[in-house]
Amino acid sequence: MIPLDEKIERTQRLLRRLEEDEPLLAVRVGELGREHQESAKRFAARLLDETRAELQRLLDRRSLNYDPYLPAPAD
Repeated sequence: MIPLDEKIERTQRLLRRLEEDEPLLAVRVGELGREHQESAKRFAARLLDETRAELQRLLDRRSLNYDPYLPAPAD
């Protein structure tokens, strides 16, 4: 099982890559027909929304497990 912090890091990395790729999507789908362009853009937007929601769920779960009295590694 993947530790929660690693899941959070992976999800943050995916979200960052999707956000950085957003402007390039228009270029990649530019040669497609209008209907296919809109479909690809809707899919990308839905994927972004789902990734943001997953990140929020993971962050919420981490905050529920937080115990200020447990020792933690130094930054």
